[in-house]
Amino acid sequence: MKSTLDELAVLAAIVDAGSISAAAEQLGQAVSAVSRALSRLEQKLGTTLMRRSTRRLELTEEGQFFLARARKVLASVEEAEEQLALRRDQPAGRLRINAASPFMLHVLVPLIGGFRERFPQIELELNSSDQIIDLLEQRTDVALRIGTLADSSLHARPLGSFRLRVLASPAYLAAHGRPTKVEQLSGHWLLGFTAPESLNTWPLRWSGGEGYLINATLSASSGETLRQLALAGQGLVTLSDFMTTQDRADGTLVQVLAPHTVDTRQPVHAVYYRNTALASRISCFLDYLAERMAVLQGA
Repeated sequence: MKSTLDELAVLAAIVDAGSISAAAEQLGQAVSAVSRALSRLEQKLGTTLMRRSTRRLELTEEGQFFLARARKVLASVEEAEEQLALRRDQPAGRLRINAASPFMLHVLVPLIGGFRERFPQIELELNSSDQIIDLLEQRTDVALRIGTLADSSLHARPLGSFRLRVLASPAYLAAHGRPTKVEQLSGHWLLGFTAPESLNTWPLRWSGGEGYLINATLSASSGETLRQLALAGQGLVTLSDFMTTQDRADGTLVQVLAPHTVDTRQPVHAVYYRNTALASRISCFLDYLAERMAVLQGA
């Protein structure tokens, strides 16, 4: 008996997920069914594809050889299915998207419902990371990146930009006073990023020129963490508009030092490798995102 596509997909899923149970959850199958599929595939091939231990699964040399070719088969089938879908004017297949947690929460998640209604055959996989990832290593099709790009090997599509503002909660300002000059910031609680340092240069014009490098009294790696700290009255913060539109509308965060603020914007790009099999899915997603972001930037 020959291997089936389902069995090849099971092997790939086990390797990608790191365990049989995780693969079963990803595939929506019972753990026993996934385990049997792997055993059945090994029996058909007459070799052991994965070494099993109490802690993890590891591909054998034969498993590595077979999986590399199995992935090509699966990709070819996926491309063929997409080409058929294109003939019906309906892109289909999986699209893996990575974005920093704040962008995922405040921009992507609210837009996903509309995208799925428009393109029901595209299966989305959303992953959050506050660090720059390697698209190939993380099996990511599209990464949404905020700020200046450094990747020369990736295709990049600009999606827009969002303004930076210095903000604080009314409770913080009531307790600590509202700064009216940039030089007064040295007497305030300042919320900053752990890295990179460039994120701690606030868009302010002062006696030292443009750009004020803060000495953070409390730091975090995630912009969303800093937003929550600011909402809790723990200090002043500089954040991008996409994170704080609702906060500013509700009055839970208010802008400070507006007369001294330089109009500085964080660009947003989608980065991806050119791949004809994914082209229609990526194009559909980015066209939709650009359309919706144009509305957000006008808010």
